[in-house]
Amino acid sequence: MKRRDANQIDTETGELARFVRAKRKSLGYTQVELSKRVGVGIRFLKELELGKKSLQMDKVEQVLNYFGYHLGPVQLERQDES
Repeated sequence: MKRRDANQIDTETGELARFVRAKRKSLGYTQVELSKRVGVGIRFLKELELGKKSLQMDKVEQVLNYFGYHLGPVQLERQDES
Protein backbone atom coordinates (compact mmCIF):
# COMPACT_ATOMS: atom_id res chain seq x y z
CA MET A 1 0.00 0.00 0.00
CA LYS A 2 1.41 3.38 -1.01
CA ARG A 3 2.01 5.64 1.99
CA ARG A 4 -0.05 8.84 2.15
CA ASP A 5 0.04 11.71 4.59
CA ALA A 6 -2.80 13.80 6.01
CA ASN A 7 -2.62 16.23 3.06
CA GLN A 8 -3.21 13.45 0.52
CA ILE A 9 -6.37 11.94 2.03
CA ASP A 10 -9.13 11.24 -0.50
CA THR A 11 -11.90 13.82 -0.50
CA GLU A 12 -14.62 11.15 -0.30
CA THR A 13 -13.33 9.66 2.95
CA GLY A 14 -11.28 12.64 4.06
CA GLU A 15 -13.82 14.19 6.39
CA LEU A 16 -14.19 10.99 8.41
CA ALA A 17 -10.43 10.40 8.44
CA ARG A 18 -9.72 13.96 9.61
CA PHE A 19 -12.46 13.74 12.23
CA VAL A 20 -11.11 10.54 13.79
CA ARG A 21 -7.53 11.80 13.73
CA ALA A 22 -8.50 15.13 15.31
CA LYS A 23 -10.57 13.44 18.04
CA ARG A 24 -7.74 11.03 18.83
CA LYS A 25 -5.19 13.83 19.03
CA SER A 26 -7.48 16.01 21.15
CA LEU A 27 -7.52 13.20 23.72
CA GLY A 28 -3.74 12.89 23.51
CA TYR A 29 -3.83 9.26 22.37
CA THR A 30 -1.45 7.56 19.99
CA GLN A 31 -2.96 5.30 17.36
CA VAL A 32 -1.84 2.29 19.41
CA GLU A 33 -3.53 3.62 22.56
CA LEU A 34 -6.81 4.38 20.79
CA SER A 35 -6.89 1.04 18.99
CA LYS A 36 -6.54 -0.75 22.34
CA ARG A 37 -9.19 1.40 24.04
CA VAL A 38 -11.68 0.95 21.20
CA GLY A 39 -10.91 -2.69 20.51
CA VAL A 40 -9.89 -2.42 16.88
CA GLY A 41 -6.58 -3.32 15.30
CA ILE A 42 -3.85 -0.75 14.80
CA ARG A 43 -3.79 -1.47 11.06
CA PHE A 44 -7.52 -0.74 10.82
CA LEU A 45 -7.14 2.55 12.69
CA LYS A 46 -4.21 3.62 10.51
CA GLU A 47 -6.19 2.85 7.35
CA LEU A 48 -9.20 4.75 8.72
CA GLU A 49 -7.09 7.82 9.45
CA LEU A 50 -5.54 7.64 5.98
CA GLY A 51 -8.96 7.63 4.32
CA LYS A 52 -9.03 4.09 2.95
CA LYS A 53 -12.17 3.75 0.86
CA SER A 54 -13.15 0.22 1.84
CA LEU A 55 -13.44 -0.32 5.58
CA GLN A 56 -15.71 -2.48 7.70
CA MET A 57 -18.63 -0.30 8.73
CA ASP A 58 -19.06 -2.04 12.07
CA LYS A 59 -15.49 -1.17 13.04
CA VAL A 60 -15.89 2.42 11.85
CA GLU A 61 -19.03 2.60 13.99
CA GLN A 62 -17.10 1.17 16.94
CA VAL A 63 -14.50 3.96 16.68
CA LEU A 64 -17.14 6.66 16.26
CA ASN A 65 -19.14 5.33 19.22
CA TYR A 66 -16.07 5.71 21.41
CA PHE A 67 -16.19 9.46 20.67
CA GLY A 68 -19.97 9.64 21.17
CA TYR A 69 -20.88 9.65 17.46
CA HIS A 70 -22.37 7.22 14.94
CA LEU A 71 -22.51 6.71 11.19
CA GLY A 72 -25.39 8.26 9.34
CA PRO A 73 -26.49 9.42 5.91
CA VAL A 74 -25.44 12.89 4.84
CA GLN A 75 -27.08 14.50 1.86
CA LEU A 76 -24.73 15.51 -0.95
CA GLU A 77 -24.76 19.04 -2.26
CA ARG A 78 -25.42 18.85 -5.98
CA GLN A 79 -25.05 21.58 -8.52
CA ASP A 80 -27.86 22.12 -11.01
CA GLU A 81 -27.07 20.66 -14.39
CA SER A 82 -28.85 23.38 -16.37
